[in-house]
Amino acid sequence: MSYTSSLCVYCGSAAGIDSRHVETARDLGRIMAARGIRLVYGGARVGMMGALADAVLAGGGEVVGVIPGHLDKVEIGHRGASELIVVDSMHQRKYMMFELSDAFAVLPGGFGTLDEAFEIITWRKLRLHDKPIILADLAGYWQPLLALVEHVIGQGFAADEDRKLYKVVATIEELVGAAEHAPRPSLAAQPERL
Repeated sequence: MSYTSSLCVYCGSAAGIDSRHVETARDLGRIMAARGIRLVYGGARVGMMGALADAVLAGGGEVVGVIPGHLDKVEIGHRGASELIVVDSMHQRKYMMFELSDAFAVLPGGFGTLDEAFEIITWRKLRLHDKPIILADLAGYWQPLLALVEHVIGQGFAADEDRKLYKVVATIEELVGAAEHAPRPSLAAQPERL
């Protein structure tokens, strides 16, 4: 039985040039709504983020957006979300998204997505949590990043076992399956250390 009832999804506030990415975000949203998995995300109404949230809502699912006040106008906060939480800073955003989620999924995105992904992976490396992290390598989008990780490991700046900090999948179906069937976390979250 799955313990994942709330999935945090990191993805782009832009649509990107490959329309497959927006469509896979919509597919993920439809599956999450059908399976009763709440979406926690960055709160935008635009780009992949907006497409994902709209698909969850269209399927009758629950969407919690968390957005800093200074980005509320730039990224256009999603007023149709089940709940839109406006916070004071990026740090508050990332921490609140962490607190509200059972697992994390990383879809294609830009610098913000990379920042969120590396921070949540680093927190796991430091044993501040052991919630599942799934990197969705849709259409090979993350292959350059995975090659960089191999370079970092090869140069001795990360350990071989660091590859186990996250799971890499190639499809949305694999992503949802990985989130639903991941081992239940055993570490108590340590907010005072984040």
